[in-house]
Amino acid sequence: MSLYDEDQPKKKTEHEIGSDLSLLSVDELNARIALLTEEIARLEAERNRKSASRSAAESLFR
Repeated sequence: MSLYDEDQPKKKTEHEIGSDLSLLSVDELNARIALLTEEIARLEAERNRKSASRSAAESLFR
């Protein structure tokens, strides 16, 4: 490992909505798609958990 490795800017691994995609390679685009697909699944799981919780609470107070 070189002393200069720390000086190199690290590639951004996150995706920013609306960012310029023109400089990304196909592999980088695929990685971002995978990242966003995983995030969508995580968001949907949380939404489902909260919906179930809300439904249970609503049925309790009816």
